[in-house]
Amino acid sequence: MPMVVHAQSADPIRRIAYLSNLSETDRDVEAWLGAFRRRLESLGWVEGKNVRFEMRWSAGNLGRLPAYADELVSSAPHVAIADSTPAIAALQKVTRTVPIVFVGGSNPVGSGFAASLARPGGNITGFISFEPAMGGKWLDLLREIAPSVTRVALIYNPRTHTGQYFDSIETAARSHTVQLVRLPFSDLADIERGVADLAHTPNGGLLALSDPSVALRRDQIVALAARHRLPAVYPFRYFVTSGGLISYGVDRLNQYRRAADYVARILKGESPADLPVQTPTKYELAINAKTARALGLTVPATLLASADEVVE
Repeated sequence: MPMVVHAQSADPIRRIAYLSNLSETDRDVEAWLGAFRRRLESLGWVEGKNVRFEMRWSAGNLGRLPAYADELVSSAPHVAIADSTPAIAALQKVTRTVPIVFVGGSNPVGSGFAASLARPGGNITGFISFEPAMGGKWLDLLREIAPSVTRVALIYNPRTHTGQYFDSIETAARSHTVQLVRLPFSDLADIERGVADLAHTPNGGLLALSDPSVALRRDQIVALAARHRLPAVYPFRYFVTSGGLISYGVDRLNQYRRAADYVARILKGESPADLPVQTPTKYELAINAKTARALGLTVPATLLASADEVVE
């Protein structure tokens, strides 16, 4: 009797899990994931052909992350992607074997995600958004664009922020003779009260720290800064396109493209234990000239010359 040979797919479907503390409808997140998918496709991994995504979004609700992480790991993914430190922590609690690539995590060694940047040693590697010294750079920028600022509030959520920038900010504050005020929050009402209190004293300014909870409330924070006429420095470009004064931070599109390279290498058999945690290679300086004028600020020519984007 004739033998029938059934061809097997050369590229079986690989499952990629994705966990984020942000929102699925966030326009910037959509752009980042688009860049990730295009880069992955250029490396031979095409959604619907040989890879499939399983995605979960907590939209700022930290209580959802543990259950979402458990669901994703239960689907037996070949690799998981974590956007933000809380998402990394949630996945780490339910698996020490599924490879995890993070994008935008902070302080991975101090948080216990990696043994070292050069050799993570476990199942987690990825791309950090900022090194601790960036905190001082943000304060330097604030004083450069608004020299009269003498009192600065640091906006962050203690449940989602690692605190790695505080030392460098405090060092910079001493050199600028600036008083720091910590403004931890759990909800928008905390931010509103803290910003209003700061505005009661003249020469105030804001630093919105890199924190997924801050990112989720970027429109409200930018609006509060405008309402109280407070100059503010932000960690990402999307704050400036939303009306914020100035930002200096990592190019998130570039990070997602680089994360796709790591995912492709893991799908081909490499171990995250041997893939170094990467520090940023590209930063963006963005300035909103319209906001500066509204605040009565003259942007120094040196800042304008070095800006990657000036929003008019």
